[in-house]
Order: sequence, then structure tokens, then C-alpha cells
Amino acid sequence: MKKYFLITFLLIAGTLMTVHLHAQNKENELPNIVLFIGDDIGWDDIGCYGNKQVQTPNIDRIAQEGIRFTNVFLTASSCSPSRCSIISGRYPHNTGAPELHMGLPPEVPLFPEILNNAGYYTAHAGKWHMGDSAKRSFDVIHENREKNGDGGEEMWLTTLQDRPKEKPFFMWFASYDAHRPWGPNIFTRSHDPSIISLPVYHANTEKTRVDHAKYFDEIKRFDYYIGKIQEELKRQGVLKNTIILIMSDNGRPFPRDKTRVYDSGMKTPFIIRWDNGINKKGIVCKSLISAIDLAPTIIELARGKSPDSFQGRSFAHVIKNPESKFRNYIFAEHNWHDYEAMERMVRTKEFMYVLNLRPSLSNTGAADVTGSPSFQELRVLRDSGKLSAAQSDVFIKPRPFEELYNCLKDSFQLLNIASIPEYAGKLEELRHVMDIWRIKTADTTPDVLTKDWFNRETGTLLPGKKLRGEMPGGKKAISITAGGPF
Repeated sequence: MKKYFLITFLLIAGTLMTVHLHAQNKENELPNIVLFIGDDIGWDDIGCYGNKQVQTPNIDRIAQEGIRFTNVFLTASSCSPSRCSIISGRYPHNTGAPELHMGLPPEVPLFPEILNNAGYYTAHAGKWHMGDSAKRSFDVIHENREKNGDGGEEMWLTTLQDRPKEKPFFMWFASYDAHRPWGPNIFTRSHDPSIISLPVYHANTEKTRVDHAKYFDEIKRFDYYIGKIQEELKRQGVLKNTIILIMSDNGRPFPRDKTRVYDSGMKTPFIIRWDNGINKKGIVCKSLISAIDLAPTIIELARGKSPDSFQGRSFAHVIKNPESKFRNYIFAEHNWHDYEAMERMVRTKEFMYVLNLRPSLSNTGAADVTGSPSFQELRVLRDSGKLSAAQSDVFIKPRPFEELYNCLKDSFQLLNIASIPEYAGKLEELRHVMDIWRIKTADTTPDVLTKDWFNRETGTLLPGKKLRGEMPGGKKAISITAGGPF
């Protein structure tokens, strides 16, 4: 009898110990991370951000299962500079790749590389756009355009299914959606152009509404594949301990959006879902956050140590307490993207200050924007003398050297209040903050910038040899670790 009780006791104790160790292992398990980056998707072109026209049921559901952030800003409204900034945790002029189609230099540390060195399986599928040296960060890279499919999402599911099951994983899933040109695809005509309402600075014409409808169709495809990945994470039994992040690399590919430093260009949708790490779900976080803060945050969540090169700071505590304050200032820049340009922006929750260092030039946007039906419709209105003040913005030259906006009263940044005496104190304050940021981060104003490669009216390629100018910050900026005012 004693022997029976002893055996029973040992079996029960062993079972309890196994359960305890299993629970302990689960608690100590490193989180998996999946980062979705849309291409040219405006922050307010997602259903959960108030857009009642676009169809994004999967993203909307994920927002209800996690946290939706309303004040997250990119450092550039331009594909490759923005992505290089995200992956390095540095401002564009500090990455060594501040202009479109420039690759990151090998000496810049990247957060997926840190994860990989710490034992994470790291994989990329979809749009790349960061240069060859950054590829060292990933075990697998699927950048083949044909295999990735028209929207860039076709290899996502395969990449997730083929991962080694014994390691925590980080997936960088980047779509081509919703970059021009559009369609046709299985989601074409999902949105009715006749019921689409447009921003006040776009031409309210049928061609512009059709242009927007096709854009929404591609956002729907991006959303569809995000849903497929969430289903696969659940099927694999890893959804609860997987951090899902959804964002865009810059604003919508329309006039006065993409490449611009206003909210329509720099603000990104940003959603985090993580069952094991989020206490309250379906809530909104209004804290100011910069894209350079993503790298140190992911490293902290993965229990790693960030290098000194990160100019951003971790907002991991904001995920635990979404009501907590984070940044006071956001900084962003507009460097060459098809056209000569140099703008700098600082934003608080209430105000935005813009410094234009090439005020003699118009601010049309990228070449794919100027060649679009929406831009050409604005040209028709301009040539017939029917443009509104908001619609005329993309053609104005010279432009103001300084701009100031009250973002709480003027969400589209349409009314420049820099010359109004009532705001002289705020203008001086943000001008000073901008000066400090430029000094601390070694931002400079070159005499010779990269010139236009495309026609500003049509978006067509100009003749002649295409040369790069001087880079803002030069080589010195790559070694800077200071992030400026916070």
C-alpha cells in the first residue's frame, strides 16, 4: 500500500512539475514577429481609421483584437528612404540612403540582423528596395517579382509555412500594393467610383474617382493576404505569441500626398496585435511615435539590446499602457524622389512646422503621381482657370520658405499660419527645435542636390545622363547616433 501511494505521489508530482515547467517555458518563450508593410497606402485609407469606402475587413478585425495607433509618422514619404529608416532606426540623411533607389551601406546595423544573431529565423517576402547589403539580415529573401505576384503577397504564406519550427521567427512581409500601376486583378471593380468622396485638394471628376477606386481595390488585396497569414498563424498554433504589426511606407500615390511632408504623406496606419502582450484590446493609442522607434521597440520585445546607432527609442511600455505619453516631436524629411527637393518637418500633436530649402521649385510629388489621371485632371482644371486654392498647391512656385499649421484645427494642413502674428511665438519655438535637430543629426543643405530626372508636368523621363548630387549630411551623418529633441 505504501509503495502504491509513493508511486501515485511521484506520478502526480511529476505531472505537476511538467505542467509547471511547460507554463514556465511558455512564459519565457520569445515572441514571434510579423511585420506587414504596405506600399503607398495612406493612413486614413483603412476602414478602422474612419474610411467608410475602402474594404479592409481583416485589418479592421485585427485592430479590434489589438491596438490602433493614430499618431505614428514616417521619416520620409518615399518608398526606399522610408524602409531604410524603419529597418535601421535612423533618419534618412543618417542612413546613407536618403534618396529614392539608394541602398543601405554595410556599416549601418539593422534590427532583423540583431534578431537573427540572437537566434531568430528571419525571412523576407515581397518588395525589397533597401540594397544588397541589407540582405545579410535575413535567412531567406523572396524578392523575385514574378514569384511574388502582381501585389507582392504570393510568397507570404509559403514563407511562413516553410520556416523551421524550432526557432522564434521574424517575417518582413512587404507588398507592392497599392503602388501604381494598378490591376487588373481578382479584386478589380470591388469599389464603386460613383460613391467615392475625394480629398478637397483633388479634382472632383469621374477620372479621379476611378483612379481612387482602383487604388482601393489594391488595398483590399493587401488586406486579403494579411487575413490569410493570420489564419495560418492560428493553424500553426502560434498566433497568441506572435506580434502582428501593420503599417505603410508612405502616403497614397496621389497629388499632395506621396513624397509630401504633410500628414497625407507622412502619417501611417499602425496596428499591433499580440494576445500574450496586450492587456486591453480594441483600444486607441494617441501617443506620438516615429518610424525610427520601431527598431528599438522590436528589439526590446524580443528581449535584446539595441545598438547605439538607433536614433529612435523603444515604445514597448506604451504597448502595455497605451495612455502613456511618449514623444513631444516628430521629424521628417523630403529629399529627391524623381524631382529635386529638400524639405524638413517637425510636428507636435498640435502644430506642424515645414522648412522648404528649395522654395523656388513646385512640389508636384513623385513621377508616378504626376503621370496619373488624378494629376492630369488637376492640370485640366488649372488650364481652364477652375482650380480651388487647395487644388492649386501642387503647381505653386515659388513656395513659402516656412510653413506653420495648426493640425488640430486644420487636419489637411491647408492654411499656412506662419505669417499670422498670433502664432509668432510658436513659429519661433518650432524653428528653434528644427535648428537643434538639424545640428544634432548633422543635417546639411548641399549646394548641388540631385536634379529632376522626370518632367514635372507629365511624369515622363527627361533626356540626358542621370547623376546624383550631394547628399544631405554627407558621410559624417552616417556616424551620428544622436536623435535630436525627443
